[in-house]
Amino acid sequence: MDAFYELLSTLPIIDDADGPCHDAKKQPWLETRMANVQGVADARWDDVRIFLEAHRQKSLGAAASRLGIDTSTVSRRITALEASLGVRLFERTREGLLPARGAERVLAAAESMEAAHGRLKRDASDVEAQAEGIVRLSADPGMAELFIAPALVRLRAKYPKVHIELDASAQPRDLTRHEADLALRSVQPRGAELVTTKLLTAKWLPASAPALVEEIGRVSSWNDPPWLAWDKDFASFAPARWVTANAGKAEIVLRTSHFSAQLAAAEAGLGVALLPTMFIRARRLEEVRYTKTLASSIHACPSSDVWLVGHRILRDVPRVAAVWSFFADELRAVTEAA
Repeated sequence: MDAFYELLSTLPIIDDADGPCHDAKKQPWLETRMANVQGVADARWDDVRIFLEAHRQKSLGAAASRLGIDTSTVSRRITALEASLGVRLFERTREGLLPARGAERVLAAAESMEAAHGRLKRDASDVEAQAEGIVRLSADPGMAELFIAPALVRLRAKYPKVHIELDASAQPRDLTRHEADLALRSVQPRGAELVTTKLLTAKWLPASAPALVEEIGRVSSWNDPPWLAWDKDFASFAPARWVTANAGKAEIVLRTSHFSAQLAAAEAGLGVALLPTMFIRARRLEEVRYTKTLASSIHACPSSDVWLVGHRILRDVPRVAAVWSFFADELRAVTEAA
């Protein structure tokens, strides 16, 4: 956006000293002009696009036909844009639209926005055309196995020249030291050199194989079913603390800090595990049914986030940008499906 304002600042300033708007009691022309520029910058692109077509066609109907929308929508959006800018853009006459002085004031800025939008679309196309090379991606074993690896066939179909080096260790890699290009993290890292975006939030819930869920029925105490628990090295992990607090007297049939092992054991019906909802859906497990007396404990179940993290200087490199946008879409789709 800073570049956009810089572009707008280069537009010529019209000397309106002798014009009908000259009035010592009114806002100076430069301030009025910059207020209009600010308004155009803040306006929705769809409204600006409609304004430009209306200005070129000088007719609501012709503009609507060119844009593939109805005339009432064109009229309504122009009125909304006029309200947003605080100026009248057109006089409606029997012959069509007559551009008002306000339209001429904002026309150059609107055309600059149109040009910037065109460059944005071309740049987005260039990412798909130019993306090639190796991208090093770091993710924990569970994410890598269940979501990243299966999605790579779709990534390859979209970006055939991009190749992935997947680090699926539980030990997070330091992106500031270029140990990876991108990473999926459960905790948002801090640092001026990093860019992050949160992809999803998943709640952890008691779940197991459908057969075991059917066998144990509706539980009234979390101590009743057999459990899969975390080992002592993960005692401070929020899901481990929930199991200890709510199923401290339960039979622990498996204790392991290997998430994929817990998931596989739950899928086999060995016991109940506290698992993120996205993994429950992906493995076709079922949530354990419970009585109303356990509702508060379910409300207290932990949640975890998934953050996509990259190094600022690499974020716009085509191969990295392609993988970033691909996995952002893939994992957000997981949330929608759940």
